[in-house]
Amino acid sequence: MKTAIKPHTPPNRLFSHVQLHENQLSHQPGSIWGSIALVAGTTVGAGILALPAVTLPSGVVPSTTLLIGVWVYTLVSGLLLAEVTLNTMRASGNPNNNLLLMVANTLGKPVAIIAAVAYLFMHYALLIAYIAEGGEIIASVLSQWSAGNIPVWVGSITFTLIFGGMMYVGKDKLLAKINGILVAIVITSFIGLLFLGATQVHPEQLQFRDWTALSPAISVMLVAMFYHNIVPVVVNQLEGDGFKIRQAIIIGSLIPLIMFLAWNGVILGSVSYEKLQGVSDPLILLRQGNGGEWLGVLLSIFSEFAIATSFIGFMYGLIDFFRDIFQRVSSKQSDGRLPLIYLAILPSLSLSTLQPGIFFTALDYAGTYSISVLGGILPALMSWQQRKVLIVNQSLVPGGKITLITMIAITLLIIFRQLLTY
Repeated sequence: MKTAIKPHTPPNRLFSHVQLHENQLSHQPGSIWGSIALVAGTTVGAGILALPAVTLPSGVVPSTTLLIGVWVYTLVSGLLLAEVTLNTMRASGNPNNNLLLMVANTLGKPVAIIAAVAYLFMHYALLIAYIAEGGEIIASVLSQWSAGNIPVWVGSITFTLIFGGMMYVGKDKLLAKINGILVAIVITSFIGLLFLGATQVHPEQLQFRDWTALSPAISVMLVAMFYHNIVPVVVNQLEGDGFKIRQAIIIGSLIPLIMFLAWNGVILGSVSYEKLQGVSDPLILLRQGNGGEWLGVLLSIFSEFAIATSFIGFMYGLIDFFRDIFQRVSSKQSDGRLPLIYLAILPSLSLSTLQPGIFFTALDYAGTYSISVLGGILPALMSWQQRKVLIVNQSLVPGGKITLITMIAITLLIIFRQLLTY
């Protein structure tokens, strides 16, 4: 009797993280929960602060529907980017990849230059937004304490000196500890906000609906749901294991979605529409104590530190971008961080000081022209090219070319909508 020989099934992961300890190699697999936390932590940032202002005109039900739709869009694009990273690892044998490098290898240098411009624009636009809003909150708090009117530019400079100074004075380990403390403050204050805010919700205010007012919220929602810059890191941490990568991205992005939906419902339900006449952002009224003193205090704390954590993350990204560019252009190695910090901060601080109310405009532009390109069009185009060229190709997203065409079409519609507003 012959026994059938089963074909060898290769392991799910492409490689293994190993460490040498006491003359022995030990496998150090990435934690799927650690990767989930990385995706969720990257997503929950300052973008959440802009949601109530852009969802207010449409109401809770329409904005909830759109937010779920944007989550599906960003989930598909995130999985496409993970797929591209995975197949790039398999083809090149290099586990360390970033978005711009993959664009250059897949679509060519001209497209990579466009991607680099979009990447640079996104970082500057978001830094401008964060300095403007962070400065406005500081100025508002200082005005209440001093019983005088503190200019917003004073708050912007103060915010920049505090958190920009941390980037210069603090070493990486110290910054990681400080950022961990800030994240803990953000999470704690957010939980407190939900509990306090839930007691202020008026059910009748949740019934308002205007489906025609949804369109302007799309770009801000894209900013709020953006985590794609760390997808290559997740793929590397999970050793190219497609199943774990898909789980990490789905669960890691689902957690912020649930938080955003709860936040949106609580904030829109906590502010009376009669009090909102002439006020575009409900958070302003709540920070001023219209929902109760403690709710206003918690909201100010949450807002400031959510902006601070996002500011530090994007400062890191922009500094690394400039360092990489300078190393490619010049053979000289420079350890000086201060010039790079100046290059990142000074243009952002200047524009945010000249235009204090630029927060929503900057988020709108970043979401429409940078994040939609980096997180929408490019992953679809790279996946299309890889599926056409590579013999061995692992797909993380079903639907074939129909899915890719749909992603590109949706992105072009988002950009076209913005162009029509001029």
